[in-house]
Amino acid sequence: MSERMTIGQLYPAAVLPSILQRPSVAKDAVAPESSFESLLQRNMLKFSNHAAKRLEQRGIELGSRQLDEISSAVDKAAAKGSKESLILMKDMALIVSVPNRTVVTAMDGSSMKDNVFTQIDSAVIIS
Repeated sequence: MSERMTIGQLYPAAVLPSILQRPSVAKDAVAPESSFESLLQRNMLKFSNHAAKRLEQRGIELGSRQLDEISSAVDKAAAKGSKESLILMKDMALIVSVPNRTVVTAMDGSSMKDNVFTQIDSAVIIS
């Protein structure tokens, strides 16, 4: 009973050191609740600080119905491969970064007149 044990006796040669290691978690693997959260975040419409200031300065208020329409318009632009899109509604215009789902700036009807929209690759008109 007082025999000395060596490593070879504890772990037979048939067991490879890699089997003794903990399985590594893939970097892309995400817990289910955080993957739902990230999916929700990716699909949520965001407003840049600049756009939020413009909405406030110009007195533009967006209801939930309008936000849904804008989100749908962003989805349509994304389906066509757009990067920067002009979204025209009845009395306002929004410039949206489609991949980021972020409203970059907003204008009311009076600010849109005689204005030139540059650096856009698509336009979506919401009636």
